[in-house]
Amino acid sequence: MSTNGEAATATGPLTTESGAPVADNQNSESAGAGGPMLIQDQLLLEKLAHFNRERIPERVVHARGAGAYGTFTVTADVTRWTRAKFLSEVGKETETFLRFSTVAGNLGAADAVRDPRGFALKFYTEEGNYDLVGNNTPVFFIKDAIKFPDFIHTQKRDPYTGSQEADNVWDFWGLSPESTHQVTWLFGDRGIPASYRHMNGYGSHTYQWSNEAGEVFWVKYHFKTDQGIKNLTQDEANRLAGEDPDSHQRDLRESIERGDFPSWTIQVQIMPADEAANYRFNPFDLTKVWPHEDYPPIEIGKLELNRNPENIFAEVEQSIFSPAHFVPGIGPSPDKMLQGRLFAYGDAHRYRVGINADHLPVNRPHATEARTHSRDGFLYDGRHKGAKNYEPNSFGGPFQTDRPLWQPVTVTGDTGNHAAPSHAQDNDFVQAGNLYRLMSEAEKERLIANLAGFIAKVSRDDIAERAINNFRQADPDYGKRLEAAVQALRG
Repeated sequence: MSTNGEAATATGPLTTESGAPVADNQNSESAGAGGPMLIQDQLLLEKLAHFNRERIPERVVHARGAGAYGTFTVTADVTRWTRAKFLSEVGKETETFLRFSTVAGNLGAADAVRDPRGFALKFYTEEGNYDLVGNNTPVFFIKDAIKFPDFIHTQKRDPYTGSQEADNVWDFWGLSPESTHQVTWLFGDRGIPASYRHMNGYGSHTYQWSNEAGEVFWVKYHFKTDQGIKNLTQDEANRLAGEDPDSHQRDLRESIERGDFPSWTIQVQIMPADEAANYRFNPFDLTKVWPHEDYPPIEIGKLELNRNPENIFAEVEQSIFSPAHFVPGIGPSPDKMLQGRLFAYGDAHRYRVGINADHLPVNRPHATEARTHSRDGFLYDGRHKGAKNYEPNSFGGPFQTDRPLWQPVTVTGDTGNHAAPSHAQDNDFVQAGNLYRLMSEAEKERLIANLAGFIAKVSRDDIAERAINNFRQADPDYGKRLEAAVQALRG
C-alpha cells in the first residue's frame, strides 16, 4: 500500500473485474468499422455499469467532509473514572480516524461557509471501535431528537424553491427559543473556522464513564486545537468559497503531506453521577454547557493526525460513525438528542453504505476482531466461513460476557411524551446572554452584522420580530442592537 501521496503501482496486463486480460481498452466492439456496438462487449458494459454506480447516496447531513488517520495518546491517569482499556495507562496509544465535515452543504458545497463543523472520531481500541461523534461547538440548536428532521428541513433546500430560504430558517429558530445559544455561537467569530486544523472539537453530548468498582460519572469531551483558533470573517469566507471551494480539505491534506501534523489536547469535564439530579440546570441538555467553574476541564490525552487516506471514497465517504459504538466503561446518558442518535446514525449507514458497511477496512476494528452471528446481506464477504450463526452453540462460537458495557440508570414514572425534567436554573436564554456578554465590542459588532444580514432576508415582519425577540431575552442590548441593524437593512 502506498502512503503520503505516493502513487500505487501495479504490474501486468489490465484486466476485467473478474481478472481476465483486456485486449483493447481504447475501442469498443462494433458490427463492422462503422456499425453499432455489440452487447457482447462485456468490458464496455462492465465499465459503464460500474461508472453508473460509483456514487452512493450522500449523507443527508455532514455530506461535505474530509478525514485523516492519527494517534490518540493518554497523558493522565483516568482509571478512577473509567475502566475503558484504551484509557488504562499513561502513554498508551490508540489508532484513530477523524472525519471533519460541514452540516448543511451537499457533497460538492464549499468548505468556507457559516455552518457547524462535524468532528467524528473513531478509536480503534482493543475492545472494539469507540466512536465519538461531535461538532466544533459545545452545544446544539435543539434538545430533543424528535425535532431533528424538522430542523434540518429548514436548513436544506426548500422543496418548492430548491434553495435555502431565510424564512424557513428564522421561522424555526424564532419558534424554538432553545436554539438561541447555538445561533449566537454560529454567527459569532467562530462560525467560520479558517481550517479544520484551527478549530476546537467537542463531544457536545454528556456521556457516562464507569470504573471497575461500578461507580458512575457523567463526562463532556473537549478537543482544544494546538494550532490555535483561527477564523474567517464573512467577507473572507465569501471570497475563499468562490476561489477555492476545497480550501479546508486541501489545507488538511497538504499539512499532513508536509509533516506538519495537526494535534489537539483532549480534556474532559467530570460530574459525579449523584450531582446530576440537583444540578442548577439539566446536565443532559445539549443546548447548554457546563460552566468551567463548576466542573474544570481535566487534560487526559493528545490527538495527532499523521496519515492521509489513500482513497477518499473508500475511506472518507464510506466511513461510518455511530454514537452507539461504545466500549466497556463508556456509555450513553439520558440526553434525548443522544438517545435519538443512537438509532439514527446506524440506520443512516445501513441505508447509505449497506448492512455490511462495518466490514470495510476503514470501519472494521483494527486492534481486535469482530465476532458476530450476522450473515449475508449486500456485499457480505464470507468472513465467517463455516462457523455456526447462532448463540448459544456447542461448536466453540462467540459467547456473551454477562458484563454490560456501562452501568444502569435508575428511572421512574409513567411512559409518555415528557419534556425534560426542569432544574432550578433551566432557561433557554441565560447561556446565550452570558456568551454575548463575554464578547469584546468588536466581536459583538461582527455578531450583530452577521445575524442582521441573514434576518433581513426574511419576507415577513412577524418572523423577523420573533427571531429578534429571542436575542432580546438573552440580553436587552443584544436585542436592541440587532433590531436596529435589521431595520436599517430592511429600510
